[in-house]
Amino acid sequence: MPPRYTDEFKQEAAKQVTQYNYPIKEVAERLGVHADSLKKWVKQYKHPKEFGQQQASNDEIRRLRAELKRVTEERDILKKAAAYFARNPG
Repeated sequence: MPPRYTDEFKQEAAKQVTQYNYPIKEVAERLGVHADSLKKWVKQYKHPKEFGQQQASNDEIRRLRAELKRVTEERDILKKAAAYFARNPG
């Protein structure tokens, strides 16, 4: 699992590129992060409203997927129980 960075870390990393004009590759190497991650953070820093909406959508998708998995498992259990009781009445 990739490491998780705090929002503060991401913002400070993005500031080094946007405010201090350091190259993305240099900042990424110095901080030990992938350049693609830093590019994404810079984009998020420049357009925080868009990122907030996207993040909310991603969170909702994750939540719905987890709920779908749970409901699917419950359904499968109930199908097995129904089949069992159909074969063994009473």
